[in-house]
Amino acid sequence: MLKKEPLADEYGVSLKTIQRDIDDLRAYLADTHFLEAEASIKYDKIKGGYYLVRFEREWLTNQEVLAICKILLESRAFQKDELSGLFNKLITQVPLIDKKAVEDIIRNEYFYYVPLKHNKQLLSPIWELSEFIIKQEIVSFTYKRQDDKIKERLVKPVAIMFSEYYFYLIAFMADESKDFPAVFRIDRIDNLKGTTEKFDIPYKDRFNDGEFRKRVQFMYPGKLINVKFYFNGNSLEAVLDRIPTAKVIGRDGDKYIVEAQVFGKGIIRWFLSQKDGLEVISPQYLRDEIKVEIEKMVKLYERIL
Repeated sequence: MLKKEPLADEYGVSLKTIQRDIDDLRAYLADTHFLEAEASIKYDKIKGGYYLVRFEREWLTNQEVLAICKILLESRAFQKDELSGLFNKLITQVPLIDKKAVEDIIRNEYFYYVPLKHNKQLLSPIWELSEFIIKQEIVSFTYKRQDDKIKERLVKPVAIMFSEYYFYLIAFMADESKDFPAVFRIDRIDNLKGTTEKFDIPYKDRFNDGEFRKRVQFMYPGKLINVKFYFNGNSLEAVLDRIPTAKVIGRDGDKYIVEAQVFGKGIIRWFLSQKDGLEVISPQYLRDEIKVEIEKMVKLYERIL
């Protein structure tokens, strides 16, 4: 809220000059916006001051800016200087009168923000990979695996996703050695280059990142499988939220029978974390694999004791 008298005193000009400036701003807004409701300067008779009205179609609200900042902080995906730049641009969307309130809310969390240990700038490679995806251009890069081994990769990039702290490139191997997509953490990619060689995926076979996300756990790739399991844990809702394709198909006593379509490797890891309230029904090989993993965990626990 701005009042003419304090502004005139601050800048050492007359009230008429302040009024003329306000009228000029109104004219500018009228010239650059289609409707008065989109952006205009209004006068509040009760408070005796002027304020800017902005149409929400073009501007983020205070609540929206705060929510986005909170998500960015919780993600821990960006280095602190990248995060600072994003915050500064987001906060410019907030009206001046509310700017300090939004900054105060996020200041403490930002001060104690701890980025991930890879220490990589991500905005540039994310954009560069996005351009290759749009152009459907095969790319090459070196990739550092979890075991620290470095491999050369030649891939057809199809999507970028974010999950559990990390950004991932989803791609098909250029030599078509796998019939399912491979997943690469972007912070582990170096020496990224385009090959100028184009690739084409028939429309019916095009990668659907929304459908992929519903079926992948912890960004672990693998063959697409149908699983069925019993669940009698504390929160069925948590299971259905974790696996978007899951649906309850029946009951067996106090157990729910749940069916889902998922990519194999990641679901094994999730099943192991839920073993006390979950029992796999099918497929049989998945039951056997989980049983072997549980036996390994038990033996390791016994050795520790």
